[in-house]
Amino acid sequence: MSASTTHNPGHRRTWLQIAIYGAVCLTIFLVPTILDNDFLLNKYSRYLVFGILAIALSLSWGYCGILNLGQAASFGLGCYCMAMALKLRTVPVHTGDDGLPDFMVWNNVTELPWFWVPFHSLPFALFAGIAVPTVLAALVGWFMFRARITGVYVAIITLASLVVVNLLIIDQQRYTGGFNGITDLAQLELFGLTFDAYSRNSYYLVASVLAACLFAALAITKSKTGLILQAIRDHEDRVRYFGYDVAHYKIFAFSASAAIAGIAGMLYTIVMEFASPTFLDVPLSLSVVIWCAVGGRQSLLGAALGAIVVTGTQGALSDSGIFLQSWTLLMGMIFVASVLFLPKGLAGLAELAGERLRRLGRDTPPPVKTDVLGPVREGEGLA
Repeated sequence: MSASTTHNPGHRRTWLQIAIYGAVCLTIFLVPTILDNDFLLNKYSRYLVFGILAIALSLSWGYCGILNLGQAASFGLGCYCMAMALKLRTVPVHTGDDGLPDFMVWNNVTELPWFWVPFHSLPFALFAGIAVPTVLAALVGWFMFRARITGVYVAIITLASLVVVNLLIIDQQRYTGGFNGITDLAQLELFGLTFDAYSRNSYYLVASVLAACLFAALAITKSKTGLILQAIRDHEDRVRYFGYDVAHYKIFAFSASAAIAGIAGMLYTIVMEFASPTFLDVPLSLSVVIWCAVGGRQSLLGAALGAIVVTGTQGALSDSGIFLQSWTLLMGMIFVASVLFLPKGLAGLAELAGERLRRLGRDTPPPVKTDVLGPVREGEGLA
């Protein structure tokens, strides 16, 4: 490695980020070694899935300035793609004639719909769980960003898109299970392993995907494309004047975010063992925004940790007898305090602490060397 690379502050910062990300991921992987409780392991797996979902929003909102209030749409579509595949593999007692899902039998459906048939293939389901949210986001993004729609209007359009998808899922009860969703799913079997929702295999699967998404998103942000996305976030018109196709980059960020959210959705179905229209609901989308705000939307790791910390705190308070009736009020106070006193979230707090440590290092006086004539500071000599 050349000296210029070693002493480049940008490279040092990147390697420091990689080291911190790696340390956090290693800590997550070590949890099952000290936790011998299947129920808690399943609960922590859910928190990690929410961390992946927060990474998705951080990529589009924190690094490109696209506030997507419909992030749950991509998440929910991923959930349903995985649920459809696992439903077709369930035990016969939960299916009707010719393997029809039970809710289709109850709604007098006599033949498996054509769009369900490809989900007999698990590889297709895995592909669809990423491709369907990505294609939908690319279409919506094409119409929005080609028309140069920005700011609050993007938030409104994405929120409206979420509501449309949610209503469509609920309305087509014959094919989606309606309000009840898709339940009684088989366990995922992949590479000879069975991923029971309460097993270590499922936890390690979620943790591995979290680490992969975290480093993949980091690689995007450190690339030339990532730098252009951040420039668009800070001053879109200036980037356009330099000749870049701003809409093209926005569509990319919007679609990449949807792909990661779709992956999180598929994992959530495995962990929860069902798919529900509540996974495509407005409260979940708004919660993702809060997680990113608390953790720091301009930090991928901060957003992920924000989701894990907030959902973990919610779970602990709601299960506590002391805060059973007031935990929502307490969480609201925490959110307000975070916005008022931590505008950059937990990541901003860590950055501030690191900056103070660097200042202390710079302010430290040079070491004193002892000479035969007495103490001499480094750099000084005899006149």
